[in-house]
Amino acid sequence: MRIALPVAAAGLAAAVAGVLLTSSAQAAETPPKPTVSAPSQAELEKRLAVAVAGDDTPGHTGKEALSGSTGTSTRTADPKIIGGTATSITSAPWMAQLWYGDDRGTATTADDIGFFCGGVVVAPTKILTAAHCVRDEYNKNYSWYAHGTVITGTAQLPTVDSNGQITDLHGGSYSGVWRQWNHPSYSPATINNDIAVLTLPNPVKATPIRMTTATDTASYAAGTPATLFGWGRTSSTTQDISDVLKTATLPIQSDTTCAGAYGADFVKGHMVCAGNPATGSDEGTTSACNGDSGGPLIVKGRIVGVVSWGVEDCVASGAYSVFTKVSSYVGAAYPRVEDTNLNGDHLADLFVRNASTKTAYEIDSKGTSLAARTSWGNWNGYNLIVQTDLDRDGYQDLIVRRSSDGDVFWEHYVPATDSWTTKLIGDNWKTRLNIVAPGDMTGDYLPDLLAVDSTGALWLYAGKGNGGFAAPLKVGAGFNNFNLVRGHGDFNGDGNADLLARNKSTGAVYLYRSKGVASTALWQPALKVATWTSTTYNALVTVGDLNSDGKADLLARTPGGTLYLYKGTGANTTASFGTRVSLGTGFQQYDLLG
Repeated sequence: MRIALPVAAAGLAAAVAGVLLTSSAQAAETPPKPTVSAPSQAELEKRLAVAVAGDDTPGHTGKEALSGSTGTSTRTADPKIIGGTATSITSAPWMAQLWYGDDRGTATTADDIGFFCGGVVVAPTKILTAAHCVRDEYNKNYSWYAHGTVITGTAQLPTVDSNGQITDLHGGSYSGVWRQWNHPSYSPATINNDIAVLTLPNPVKATPIRMTTATDTASYAAGTPATLFGWGRTSSTTQDISDVLKTATLPIQSDTTCAGAYGADFVKGHMVCAGNPATGSDEGTTSACNGDSGGPLIVKGRIVGVVSWGVEDCVASGAYSVFTKVSSYVGAAYPRVEDTNLNGDHLADLFVRNASTKTAYEIDSKGTSLAARTSWGNWNGYNLIVQTDLDRDGYQDLIVRRSSDGDVFWEHYVPATDSWTTKLIGDNWKTRLNIVAPGDMTGDYLPDLLAVDSTGALWLYAGKGNGGFAAPLKVGAGFNNFNLVRGHGDFNGDGNADLLARNKSTGAVYLYRSKGVASTALWQPALKVATWTSTTYNALVTVGDLNSDGKADLLARTPGGTLYLYKGTGANTTASFGTRVSLGTGFQQYDLLG
């Protein structure tokens, strides 16, 4: 057996868990190339010039501003570092500049839309930002795909000459935007649920930072120092944003304090405010302001807030900066970090293979129904196909197992060469009862692998983000009592990928909720969520979030071939799935679904 582990660990790993390999090998089939296009540098520069020249407010809203002391309505509010100090990109390598420039296709500049927001790199192709940077006051999408430019890797804004041409990015790098998502319950009137994710067409070199966890309460304790980063306005008397990245430390305020300042406009649990009360002028005030929108509030190396809104000009006496409370939204935002799919529209799709012809098909999700199938050609010779994104590049990968020898391969698209590459990752895994790629189970934003061996032991292979894995860790036993072990995404809304397992005798389906730690104590107590024997459903399929609501879903097939969608509720209870919806019949013809 070939070994690619440290010598001391290799013997044990080979004996009890098999081995993951890094040598290359070629599988038989090549999937279709993804249909994604990235804008040219010339196009990005054109958009950037429009954005830099613009003076629009992102997500301009009818929400009224509040005086910091009375909570009464007075003037028009701005979704939104006064004070603070300049900093370098090495202190915040994950910061991103988001420039939106739409010339409206006309000769005049009068109707141009141009604005700036901050963002945070949370994965190589993922930018966390505010929903008001993605949707306007009428709750309509800004088209970041058509008009957006993202710059990473620099603390300075671009230099522009007298003709409006970009002359210097100061070491930064351009990127376009492939797709966008905002919280489905975002309200431009109240600026509630103000969180969004942009997906880039290619990975950036910027070092990602993680969101906080759903169970984090310590970061929000009153008085906790939190660090703000942004390029926003540096004075209440000018609309100019900062040419250099700035940072400031703000104390977290209690919900009671925030509600006292803003009344019902502060939504407890959805928002957090921070800073000392503004003084009424620039002097003595440290605050987020216009241009900081979408940027991060950091506590102990994790994002706890996203710059959301505040009073006009940012310094009204008694005012605080208001942020989206990330712990409340990580369950919705994390699936967007995990939202690779076959056709690139961030709706998880189905991969199937005909049992007799061995023809494989892509069946794309339309949210609550399925599109017509698309042939991938002959995929004979495999007995397992699983969708994943092991290298976090935003493109859907496949894990396949060859029937003849049990070898397991990672099929992944390489944008730089516009081709697929096959890598052998497991040697002779014939006896593995189940192999699952559920996503990130250890809290490091890197996709992991789980495998059940012939004795029923469940092994965790923590992903390294490059198709490689750490040494196997035993995280369960008795899994030979389950005839189906499945997982892809977060079922209970805490931001950690989970596992479903069905008892082969009783049909009881259990949810194994990950704690998000690389430990033998990986799981919370198993939660029974259904009883479905093989006469009810002979296949359970998990491919992620099919309807883009931020919750992982479940597909179930009857022996007669009807396929049902169980929408995930995100509930941390036995009610993990909603009422089933039929997706069609004839699915008994497929021997592989995943």
